[in-house]
Amino acid sequence: MGEVGDKYRLYLVGEGEKDTHWRHGGAPKYDLVNRLFEEERTKEWPEGSLEETVQNAIKTWEMELSHKTRLSDFKSINHEKFTLSVNGRKPLTGEETLSLGSYNAMLETSMPAELCPKGYYNSKEETFESSHENFRSAFPRGFAWEVLEVYSGPPVVAFKFRHWGHMEGNFKGHAPTGKMVEFIGIAVLKVDDQLRAETVEIYYDPAEFMAELYKGPKLDTAEESNSSNAQICPFM
Repeated sequence: MGEVGDKYRLYLVGEGEKDTHWRHGGAPKYDLVNRLFEEERTKEWPEGSLEETVQNAIKTWEMELSHKTRLSDFKSINHEKFTLSVNGRKPLTGEETLSLGSYNAMLETSMPAELCPKGYYNSKEETFESSHENFRSAFPRGFAWEVLEVYSGPPVVAFKFRHWGHMEGNFKGHAPTGKMVEFIGIAVLKVDDQLRAETVEIYYDPAEFMAELYKGPKLDTAEESNSSNAQICPFM
């Protein structure tokens, strides 16, 4: 991929990024999460395969969403048409997705903040920065992502994916468990003739995944949380 990305992500460096506005002042480094991905992935796709192409395209999109502050700097999406929908909820525009951040977009709820039980993760009370800090703290080696299977090719790409990390840091006042935390999902991606994303639909169950993050003892009381609680404000 030469000067325009690491092994798995395009549009990180090079002439095309000289005017890019980066959230933390410069292009991110992915050495830690790349190592985790390579050590623990369950699939290793042939170079140039549809599976590898889809996998790298999503990694590139996630990089842009997490680290570029202007939608105009995104090269992995069709700016005019892009929408993101999670679990059948109302689609978000590109600007709405960028404002929320990937974690809040994935965990968004339509329940009013005042009705969300105390102690549950509530996307309405989290900013882009706080949501990313929560998960960076919990997964210091990163939150790896892989394609498990691709069911159809462009222009409508349907695939199964796996997202995982090791909870080796604190999460919202809960001590690390050291355990692997993962979830499996399905996504449907519609792309244009330049393979830029136009619509992304993601389907997964966040309850079990989030419950794992609350299993560690509370840092202030050293009492274990109720692991049977999903600990996420319910979707509506």
